[in-house]
Amino acid sequence: MRTAISFAALFLSVILMQLSSGGVGPLDALSGLALDFSTEQIGLLGSAHFLGFFIGCWWAPRLMGSVGHSRAFAAFTAAGTIGLMSHMLVVDPYAWAIMRIASGICVAGCYTVIEAWLQAKVTNETRGRTMGAYRVADMGASLVAQLLISVLEPASYVSYNLLALFCCASLLPLTLTKVSQPETPAAPRLRPSLAIICSPLAAAAVVVAAISSATFRMVGPLYGQQVGLAVDQIAYFLAAFVLGGALAQYPMGWLADKFDRRHVMIGLSVAAIICCIITAAMPGLGVNGVMWSAFFFGLTSFPIYSVAAAHANDFAENHERVELAAALMFFYALGAIAAPLLASTLIEAYGPGAMFVMIAVGHAALILFGLGRMLVRPTTDKKTRYIWAPRTSFTIGQLTGKIRDK
Repeated sequence: MRTAISFAALFLSVILMQLSSGGVGPLDALSGLALDFSTEQIGLLGSAHFLGFFIGCWWAPRLMGSVGHSRAFAAFTAAGTIGLMSHMLVVDPYAWAIMRIASGICVAGCYTVIEAWLQAKVTNETRGRTMGAYRVADMGASLVAQLLISVLEPASYVSYNLLALFCCASLLPLTLTKVSQPETPAAPRLRPSLAIICSPLAAAAVVVAAISSATFRMVGPLYGQQVGLAVDQIAYFLAAFVLGGALAQYPMGWLADKFDRRHVMIGLSVAAIICCIITAAMPGLGVNGVMWSAFFFGLTSFPIYSVAAAHANDFAENHERVELAAALMFFYALGAIAAPLLASTLIEAYGPGAMFVMIAVGHAALILFGLGRMLVRPTTDKKTRYIWAPRTSFTIGQLTGKIRDK
């Protein structure tokens, strides 16, 4: 029972953190539009978030080793809260970019603490159920966070203050739990070359997954505003993408376990390109058409990271899984740092459809590379279990590795 209560406290912290971090990206984009930031400056905010996210992933295990889980969580939460509350004190895009670095550090650090705590408390018997509950808590809160945009006024102190309150509130469940803190896990080594050694295709696929997801979630509000969506409609537009991605996990997992994972990745990219072409070529889709295009884009692009992670793990040894998860996260961070700034620049130069053209080009490159890899290396009969692989921290491999080994 004490363990179950501990999990409930951690999941509540995840929900509150996701409500804060999931809302700040689209709110920043809409606030930037209201404050006459340039399109490139708004894209810079998204890129700055993922730069902070990468720093947080690398730094968090080391900080936990120095001060412990609860104190590290409190430090990261303080950084995120300061970043949120400072927005309306200093209204400048470059100052906001620094604040978004702090927010990115907060998100990565808090998830690292939570996942290290979960890893220390689960057993092999409870690992699968715990990950399932974790997935529901994280994705459900992410969906609600997108819908929050419909009620948050852009460029408003009250809006940023509300997100800061959610960030602060995430401290309470984790710090007030009576369950003792676990021992600090060893920080995973960051070896990007391991992902390339195991599967060059998987490394390329997670970069494309980052281009798709980071661009849509950070720059999607710009696209929605330029095609005539109201603020509440932009919220539903972003939520449709998250919902499509959540619903795709189980069917795509079944296909990835039954067939060659490379075929599944290529098929998803083909479907994503079709969604991108329809959306870019038909700007007059109407509100319902735009919503459905976002849903199907999430359905086709969101699972690529998990399929790629499963494919890479097929060629990894058991002792390499934690470092492989960190390596894949590294490549995801690279794509996520570059994509929002590039997409916003293209939107400024060529219009809103350019965002989807950029994403389509990334998926086309992945298809060509995937076909080339199929000629170089045959598929393997040794398959690990497909699981949903969240892009949350380098330590996620400690939670998922033993599920794959079953």
